[in-house]
Amino acid sequence: MKIKKIGIYIVLLLVGGFAGYLISNSVKQDSEGNDHGQHTEVSTDQIWTCSMHPQIRKNEPGDCPICGMDLIPLENDAGEANPMAVSMSANAMKLASVSTAKVGMAIPLKSVRLNGKIEADERHVYSQSSHIPGRIEKLAVNFTGEYVKKGQTIAWIYSPDLSTAQEELMEAMKLKESQPALYKAAREKLKNWKLTDAEIDEMINAGKIREQFPITADVSGYVIKKMVNLGDYIRRGEAILEIADLSKVWVMFDVYESDMPWIEKGDKVSFTVASLPGEKFTGEISFIDLVIDPKTRVAKARVEVNNKGLKLKPEMFVSGTIEAKLADKAESIVVPKTAVMWTGKRSLVYIKSTTNQGVSFLMREVTLGQALGDSFIVENGLDAGEEIAVNGTFSIDAAAQLAGKPSMMNPGGGPAMTGHNHGGQTMSNAEMSQMDVKDNMKQGFEVNEAFKKQLTQVYQKYLIMKNAFVASNAKQVSSDAKEVIEALNKVDMNLLKGDAHMAWMEQLEVFNSTLGSISGSTDIETQRREFSILNLTFHKSIKAFGLQDETVYYQYCPMAFSTKGAYWLSEKKNIENPYFGDAMLKCGETRETLNY
Repeated sequence: MKIKKIGIYIVLLLVGGFAGYLISNSVKQDSEGNDHGQHTEVSTDQIWTCSMHPQIRKNEPGDCPICGMDLIPLENDAGEANPMAVSMSANAMKLASVSTAKVGMAIPLKSVRLNGKIEADERHVYSQSSHIPGRIEKLAVNFTGEYVKKGQTIAWIYSPDLSTAQEELMEAMKLKESQPALYKAAREKLKNWKLTDAEIDEMINAGKIREQFPITADVSGYVIKKMVNLGDYIRRGEAILEIADLSKVWVMFDVYESDMPWIEKGDKVSFTVASLPGEKFTGEISFIDLVIDPKTRVAKARVEVNNKGLKLKPEMFVSGTIEAKLADKAESIVVPKTAVMWTGKRSLVYIKSTTNQGVSFLMREVTLGQALGDSFIVENGLDAGEEIAVNGTFSIDAAAQLAGKPSMMNPGGGPAMTGHNHGGQTMSNAEMSQMDVKDNMKQGFEVNEAFKKQLTQVYQKYLIMKNAFVASNAKQVSSDAKEVIEALNKVDMNLLKGDAHMAWMEQLEVFNSTLGSISGSTDIETQRREFSILNLTFHKSIKAFGLQDETVYYQYCPMAFSTKGAYWLSEKKNIENPYFGDAMLKCGETRETLNY
């Protein structure tokens, strides 16, 4: 019995030891398996980036050093259908505010904005002259703006010549029976002074010489110019007053050279007058100057308007709009301006492609035609039905640069953000931008140094206005914008030739439109919206034409206008945000540095 118990104990001991071995081995394998799993996770080459600043790359999660936002995993773009395209996930497109649209055919329509002023109708302007030589003894109409009626006496004149003619008539009257021809000649002489038969008969019956004679108005209208004063001596036929019939007036609009293909005789114009808020007037272009003013580079377009109630007064400023279309264009490919990136010598868009691997964008160069306000005609490079990015193009381009794909500043692709090899030397992004500007000058525009100096003066006035935006001072912004306009008006367009001149004219249209809206408003948010449009064009101008002895920082705020983003130009490297002021003064980054 005792031996039997000892056997049972031995069996139990062996079973327990075997079970312990199995459990120990299982734990070891599980531990090894877990270690392997952990090792696999750690060895994954996950890169973290900022949705607003894609140039930020880190090997671990954290905060963006620029804006403080949480970093997100960078999507792997392996397996693209086109190795030159840049892939973007749906989440990345949403964060970067990228939107796309299919290219279609449309009739090119453009809303052309025109500025001008009211002038008197030249056909209804008269010079009221004197038919009698002599001295002005009395003026019945002696100030401008006074209304006169036809036949109204406007002045009395003492005329020695007329007094002599009267004496001759009196003497001829005595010889009327014997020398009727002499009497008739004396009478006709007085009629040559525009005296009527009734006045001559009255003079004869009175039997005495009149010393003063009236001058009567030949037409009805308003005196727009007084040309004599009391006591002046005037010759026969010399003008006394200038009288205008203002029941019809002309509106003379300035048409810029770049807008002339859009404007035709017969086009309907709607316009407003600053001094008559809430009222809208319409008219039709009746004449366009055949010659452009060599100084202002504009032609005049005339609109004839019935001036009911005489509301429209000469020299009033007006703003007009024409919904115009090109006469020689039927349907054309039209794309929004936000879809196009312009480097001064190339115009670029990003084509969207959807494959099994996802969505990607490929840069393509296009040839632009006429500008249509908020859009462009594309002459070459796009086909109807293709889908392009219409918003967020700069975010796509930034991603392309980071990935070493073809981009606006690096059309051939290659390493980005770490420098660029040129002649065996590494170049920074700022140097690459400057080299691209110089290439524009060599291959595109020929820019006069005098023009650069004038554009630099515009830029210096712009900086004063920009700083007023930083201070959120709408009244000061409006005042400073007028200074920018004044500097802009001093730029001599004759210093540019060929394509450079045409490019400047196109940009000048945006300058005039945006600066006019900024100077005419006291609402800071309205001003900032126009400012964001102005900055895109000014950046193009500076890159295309250059400045003198300036360093320009092209800066960007991703949070402006509900995270759509906006750019500005600055003389300082440190950020001072003009879209938020003190609310988010340091929000933003420098996207490009231009040294001149």
